[in-house]
Parts: sequence; structure tokens; C-alpha cells
Amino acid sequence: MQSRERILVHACCASCSTYVFEYLQASYEVTAFYYNPNIQPEDEYTLRLSEMLDVCRLTGVELIEGKYDPLEWDRTIAPWIDLPEKSERCWQCYGLRLRATAARAAAEGFSLFTSTLSVSPHKIHKMIVAEGEKAGNLFGVRFLAEDFKKKDGFKISVKKSRELCLTRQDYCGCLPSLKEALLRRKRG
Repeated sequence: MQSRERILVHACCASCSTYVFEYLQASYEVTAFYYNPNIQPEDEYTLRLSEMLDVCRLTGVELIEGKYDPLEWDRTIAPWIDLPEKSERCWQCYGLRLRATAARAAAEGFSLFTSTLSVSPHKIHKMIVAEGEKAGNLFGVRFLAEDFKKKDGFKISVKKSRELCLTRQDYCGCLPSLKEALLRRKRG
């Protein structure tokens, strides 16, 4: 039996990963990389990591945890911190996390990587692809430019996350996004 290609999957959160892991496992040997220095406060990071560990156990996916360094995120995003969601602030955040994933993929001998980010309708697929391809070129690994929200990927991830009683946050994880979510909640 021929072995399947290994893929390192940047995992933003457990609820997004439910569908993506299952989808990718049909074709690849999947390993998750949890690198999310954008997630604040730290107790939110810990909650999301705990749920990610649970999903990885349930799906049989190995998890590699990257360094949690919110100060690195702050330094990277500083020039764009006051911009709204779906702006350069987000593109820089995608780039930071995808460069770390590509670097880890190269260091661990993976030839391919991707991200669960594209399962969300709140993320801009073409910007994820642009940042993923730049990161891949930088570290000599290929980026799988799959739009996981297609074929009802997002709906399936919502259904699976509800079945597993996973937290479904209304913000990406960064403090500016949390502030925007709080304003949305206030407006109703």
C-alpha cells in the first residue's frame, strides 16, 4: 500500500478543524499545527487549545503546538492595529501564522501545508492563498489553496462543532476583533 502525502494544517480553532480534518484525511496524512499568537486573552487561548486537543484525539490527528507569543503578534500587527476586520490587519495576521506553519512544515519534513482559516465565511480566501503561497515560497513547501467553506464546509463544521459541544466564538481571537464583536453584541 502506498503511503499518503503528509500535510501540516494550521488549525485556527477546534470548531473550524472538525470538517477540515475529516475532509483532508480522505487524501492526506494530517498533522495539526496550533499556532495562534493572535488569540487573547490567554484564558481564551487556553480554552481553544483544550478544545483543539479534544478534536485531535477524536479524529486521530497529531497536534503540534506552536509557541504562544502574543507580543510577537502585537509587534507584527502594530502598524495596522486600528484597521477594521477584513483589512491589512487580518492579512498580516494570516501571513504571520502561515509563515510559522510553512517554517514548521519545512523543519518537520512536510512538503505541503494549508490552513483551516478558509472554512470561515468571515475570512477572505484570496488573501489566505496569497499569504500561504508567499510563505510556501519562502520556506520551500507547497500551499494547498483549498477553499474549505465550499461544498457546505462551513455548515458542516457548525453542525459537527454543535454535536461535540465546542465553543463557537463570535470573534477571531485578537483583541481588536473582540472589541468589534462586543460592539456588534451591544447593537443587537
